Amino acid sequence: MGSHTTRTYTVTWFDKIGDIDERAWNALAEPLPTPILEWEWLRQMEISQSICPATGWTPAHLTIWSGTTLVAAAPLYVKGHSAGEFVYDYAWADVSRQLGMRYYPKLVGMSPATPSVGYRFLLAPDEDEDALHELMLAEIERFCERNRLSGCSFNFVDPEWQAGLVRRGYTSWTHQSYEWHNRGFGTFDDYLGVFNKNQRRNIKRERASMEEQGIILKPIRGEEIPKSYLPVMYQFYDRTNAQFGPWAARFLTKEFFHGLADRFRHRLLFVAAYRDRHPDRPIGMSFLLAKGDQLIGRYWGTSGSTENLYFNTCYYRPIEWAIENGVRTFDPGAGSPLKIRRGFEAVHNYSLHHFLDRRMQKVMDAYIGEINEMEQEQIDAMNARLPFAKGRSLLDSTSEGEMPPAAEPSGEEQ
Repeated sequence: MGSHTTRTYTVTWFDKIGDIDERAWNALAEPLPTPILEWEWLRQMEISQSICPATGWTPAHLTIWSGTTLVAAAPLYVKGHSAGEFVYDYAWADVSRQLGMRYYPKLVGMSPATPSVGYRFLLAPDEDEDALHELMLAEIERFCERNRLSGCSFNFVDPEWQAGLVRRGYTSWTHQSYEWHNRGFGTFDDYLGVFNKNQRRNIKRERASMEEQGIILKPIRGEEIPKSYLPVMYQFYDRTNAQFGPWAARFLTKEFFHGLADRFRHRLLFVAAYRDRHPDRPIGMSFLLAKGDQLIGRYWGTSGSTENLYFNTCYYRPIEWAIENGVRTFDPGAGSPLKIRRGFEAVHNYSLHHFLDRRMQKVMDAYIGEINEMEQEQIDAMNARLPFAKGRSLLDSTSEGEMPPAAEPSGEEQ
C-alpha cells in the first residue's frame, strides 16, 4: 500500500498480512498475553475471505521498520459498516448523519470479529515506546485524511494501553464484558464453594445431567485435536447461528476453521461432547483459545438439542480445565447474561475514538461521561446479581433461585 522513510524509521502500509514476514510479526505479538493478534490468526481471517473488502473489511496494516527489522505494527482495517466489531456504535453513526458528515468508511484497530480484550500496538521492547506511539498515531491520522475516512477507533483495547491513548487525545468509551477469575481454586468444588446454597445445587444438577443423559465431555488441546474436528466445528458454528436469523453473528467461513488446523492448533482448546455409545463422534463442541494463564471462549454448537449441554461445554468443563491448568482468567465471550449465574463477573472493556471532524469529536466528548456512567451502573447492577454466598445480593428468578428456561446464545458468543 506504500511506504516512506522518516528520520529514523521506514513506515510501510500493507493490504495483506500475508505480505508481512510471519516471524517478524510474531516476534512482537507472541510476548503479549492474548493470541488474537498473532500472525496466523489474522492471516486465516484474510485468506479464508472471512475478512476482506467484499465483507466490509479492507486490511490496512501499519508497520514501522528500523532498517530491515520490524519494530512496530498495528493490525488495522478500513470498515464500510460496524458489523463484527461488537461495539455497537450505530448511535454515533446516526449523530454523524445528522451533522451532515459521513461516518463510513472509518479505520478500525482490532482483531476482527473477536470481542476479546487485548488490542494494542505491537512494539519491540528495546525501542522508544513514546516515539513510536507518536509516529504511528500521526501516520494513522494522515492515512485517514488521505483516504477520506471519518477517523479511527480501537476496540477491546488493553486497559494499560488505553490510558496512554487517552493522554494522546483519544476518547475512551466504556463497555461491558464478562470474566471469570481464578481465586486460587484447587478443584471445581472449591469454585462451587463461592456460590450460595441454591446456585451451588443448581450447578451440581446441571453437571450431573450430563452423566444422566449418557454424555461424556472431553477437553482436547493443540495437536490432540483431530484435524477432522475443525470442519465439524464450523458445522456446529453455522448451525447455531442459523437459529438467530438477522441477529446471527456468522462472520467466518468454513475455510477459516479448516485453515487453523495446520498452523494454529497449538492455541486451540476444544471441549467435545460425546454420547457414551459413540465416543468418537462429537454431538457438540465449544471452541476456545488458550495462551499462558488466559482462556478465551469463542464459538460453540451442537447437532441437536441436549439439556444443559451449553452450560457444560462452554462454562463448567472449561472452568474445570482452567483450574487444573493454572489459568488465571477466562473470558467467555460477550452476550448472554446467563454467565452471571455461573460466576462470570461483569467487567469493563474500552474502545478508543478519534474523529477528524471536530464537530463529531465535540459531540462525543460532551456526552461520553454520562454514557460511561450509565454503563458503570449497568455493570454494578449485573454484579449485584452474582449468586455468591457472601458480599453480593442476588435477585433470584424463582423462590428456589433457579433460572427459568432460556434460549442458548448465538454461535459467535459462548
